[in-house]
Amino acid sequence: MRHAVLFSVSSGAAAFAAALTVAGTAPARPAAHQASSLSLRGPAGNGGSPHGRVVEYRGLRVPVPAGWEVHRLDRHPSQCVRYDRHAVYLGSPGPQPDCPARAVGRTEAVHIQPAGRGRTARTVVHADKLASLTVPRTADHEMRLTLPEAGVTITGVYGRDPGTLQRILRGTRLSGRWTAGPSKPDVRRMATAVPSAPPEGTAPSGGPVPPDGPVPAESPSTGQGTALERPWVRGRGFDTCTAPSLATMRAWRPSFKVTNIYIGGVARGCAQPNLTASWVRRVRAMGYRLTATYVGLQAPCGAHAQRFTAGSASRQGTRAAADAARRARALGIPAGKPLYYDMEAYNHRKGTCRAAVLRFVDKWVDRLKTEGYQPCLYSSAKSGIRDVGRSSLSKPSCVWFANWDRRAKVYGDPFVPDAWWTPHRRVKQYRGGHRETHGGVTLNVDSDIADGRVY
Repeated sequence: MRHAVLFSVSSGAAAFAAALTVAGTAPARPAAHQASSLSLRGPAGNGGSPHGRVVEYRGLRVPVPAGWEVHRLDRHPSQCVRYDRHAVYLGSPGPQPDCPARAVGRTEAVHIQPAGRGRTARTVVHADKLASLTVPRTADHEMRLTLPEAGVTITGVYGRDPGTLQRILRGTRLSGRWTAGPSKPDVRRMATAVPSAPPEGTAPSGGPVPPDGPVPAESPSTGQGTALERPWVRGRGFDTCTAPSLATMRAWRPSFKVTNIYIGGVARGCAQPNLTASWVRRVRAMGYRLTATYVGLQAPCGAHAQRFTAGSASRQGTRAAADAARRARALGIPAGKPLYYDMEAYNHRKGTCRAAVLRFVDKWVDRLKTEGYQPCLYSSAKSGIRDVGRSSLSKPSCVWFANWDRRAKVYGDPFVPDAWWTPHRRVKQYRGGHRETHGGVTLNVDSDIADGRVY
């Protein structure tokens, strides 16, 4: 994994101390240049400390440790906001970020962007309270807050422990030189806790809400409408880390019937600036069918840092299902539709680990049924899908299996017998990350073929 911009646990204290030194000695600059400038300074007298530096944005000074990346999205709008690497992102993302096909896992990262226009968090923290801010442990390891004095919304994520993120936010200060005046976000003063659900009309990730207007010209005909009401679909699909812009979805529609959206989870590695209830409605109006996927904790013997344990598997499976259902409702996905859990490949030869995965999936299935959704599973054909198929525990209603053999066929797979999950209950991911161009627009995607359950 490549590291970008935030505190490592080992060096966080030293970086924080160095950053405060910088904040106290930075020379003044004209306020007119504040909004568009990025300051990278080391402590006075040494030309740049190996322990850290400070970035300035809209009157904020944010401590950043050495070796981390800082991305200015106003200068590089195609930059992907990723949560699987240490990074600080400043500004609003562009409409079509250049993201990988998939990114799984989270570490510490911070994104600061102007508040308003659908980006305002319901949690409000005033500048004089930052130094004592507590970052709570949450299901998705994420905190969003609005800082009215600077007119910004801050999204912070963390890996295993919120302590590092908390030190960064506590070390953030107003410079006193932001004279353009803070924006007036539509917020009210609240306790500094993560809300249990996002505001109506905004993305769970805090992305912008496209303005609602007339139904797009791509609205399905009567024949397409009938197809959209079926619980399953046959056809080609693609998935990519971040929900593309509506213009990209329109350009790709003649080539595809199915697309995936990553609706949440502690291991969801990319931000979702486009993903809103409005986006979901409009993409379905184009004729797309959706596999809504939740990327939560991974197997104890998997390759990712966010894991459940043998002892916590049942509890975490239940918790993931409840959170996935909440996020699906926030995106306007109605009850009765399929929700997929993304369980990445793991070493299925380890019996204790395999048993933990099965307990997790068992509880995911049971709780999601209680929540009113169809429980489904994405995993490797060689590990999660095969293990669940052989087990006697609760089974998902449908599967999306990965076998990158480049065979666009849902049946005839050597690891998934044809008698399992039939009929119309299978999606296959047959090719991993690569670039494709359709309608003049290029994306990095995985390739899928569907004869399965979708929204």
